[in-house]
Amino acid sequence: MVMNKSKLKGFEKTKIQIENEQSAVEFDDRLSGLIEKTVLESMREENLNMGCYVSITITDDASIREINHQFRNIDSPTDVLSFPLVNMKNGTLISDEGDYDMDEGLLMLGDIVVSLETAVRQAELYGHSLERELAFLVSHGAFHLMGYDHMNSEEEAEMLSKQEKVLEKLGLSRYEKQKTD
Repeated sequence: MVMNKSKLKGFEKTKIQIENEQSAVEFDDRLSGLIEKTVLESMREENLNMGCYVSITITDDASIREINHQFRNIDSPTDVLSFPLVNMKNGTLISDEGDYDMDEGLLMLGDIVVSLETAVRQAELYGHSLERELAFLVSHGAFHLMGYDHMNSEEEAEMLSKQEKVLEKLGLSRYEKQKTD
């Protein structure tokens, strides 16, 4: 388990807990740091500069398949699942009736589960790095926690645009500039 306290201005109280529950793919401090930066940049994109707590579990395909079946009645693995603990819509807190860490006054934003096995496969399929794919999936989960959805094409486009802005800030943009000689 890794517990990180944010060092970015405005996010001093934010805590991100990362648990690696898989052994299929090497998971190191570099990937853990990337996950933390991705969550914080996603929150920054939404100007959500209140102290929050986010839990992220890194798992394998078998475990995420079980979670997907239990909570969504879908019997297959997926890449990322989000479990929001607050009522938000497009980055705006609708109600302050959320779970709070009473010791530190942190809003319990929610839980994100990522299959690292699927992330590796998708990175290879889409022809980009594991880091880019992992950051994409974590930002996707973070925006779900902040009340974004992709049930219609307009909402999906907005969510993807925000994810790409986060990835660009992390230096992981999909749209790399062509080198000129």
